[in-house]
Amino acid sequence: MRVLELKDFRQLVVAERAEPGAGPGEVLIDVVATGICGSDIHGYTGENGRRVPGQVMGHETVGRIAALGAGTEGSGLAVGQPVTFNPLISCNRCEACDAGQQQHCPDRTVIGVNPAIVSAFAEQVAVPVANVVALSSGTPIVYGALIEPLAVAFHAVRRARIRPGQRVLVIGGGPIGQSVILAALQEGAEQVLVSEMDPARRDLCERLGATALDPAEGPLDQQVRTHFGRLADTTVDAVGIRPTIAGALDATKFGGVVSLVGMGSPELAFNAYRVSTEEREIVGSFCYNNQDFRDAAAWVDQGSPVLAELISREVPMEDADAAFAGLAAADGTAGKVLIRLDSARNSQ
Repeated sequence: MRVLELKDFRQLVVAERAEPGAGPGEVLIDVVATGICGSDIHGYTGENGRRVPGQVMGHETVGRIAALGAGTEGSGLAVGQPVTFNPLISCNRCEACDAGQQQHCPDRTVIGVNPAIVSAFAEQVAVPVANVVALSSGTPIVYGALIEPLAVAFHAVRRARIRPGQRVLVIGGGPIGQSVILAALQEGAEQVLVSEMDPARRDLCERLGATALDPAEGPLDQQVRTHFGRLADTTVDAVGIRPTIAGALDATKFGGVVSLVGMGSPELAFNAYRVSTEEREIVGSFCYNNQDFRDAAAWVDQGSPVLAELISREVPMEDADAAFAGLAAADGTAGKVLIRLDSARNSQ
């Protein structure tokens, strides 16, 4: 099969790998499309140390079942069925898994991050049956590639304890911030503001239902007061660098919550008095649990037309390196770029 191999940093090539097959307890998926995650871009450039040369990345995926391995007979899945998969593999035996917090599993691994696993920038991928989520055939299949980032967003807003009627600030209007806007509205947020530098992304965020702010137009807390009449109840930082965490604390009310889902920097410094004396909370948010993923999939499966706004373009495997290079150079792409992995099958 053909795969996209990270031959070296900033060099993604189409290569051949052995077809994986469906082992016991596994489902083999013919991949239709896989989205480019921000973490994939950082892996492509070598910035985050979480991807290595020779790796096949990819975890925001949709496809159709090609084969079912032994032991999957009672799953209710069928060959040809559209599916996505939850890339977070947990042990399903530990205290965290028993509590439904699979993202806390000490033995967790993530398809697309673990270099030992040939992942979803490939024509086929084999995954545990427990991680497969069936989709309806009535929804555009490419929407399934949006489920994983939306699950990240559902988890982030739930970590922030967003409740109906709240006024929410999102910092960063890239693909995760865009997903957070939709998740916050789904959880009942009354109003959502998003702070984003790029004008194309601001326009996209407005189409998703948020009011977009340009951080260059003045201090964020003042802009938030102007639009909300007060500070935000909750802020989700989808960037995660020193200026954004500082802005998040300034723009969130006393006793409010800041959910840190962006991982722009491994180390952050901030004004501790903004947390201690004003009783703001900073909560971390990583991935999702199984319920978050199922909820995101169920919402996407309804086929809301707004989902089309999240996809900027689809490109074939042969153009993947150029797409990665463009995103790494901040080429002005507002939303998600999907790599189509089914072109060879479609041409047969």
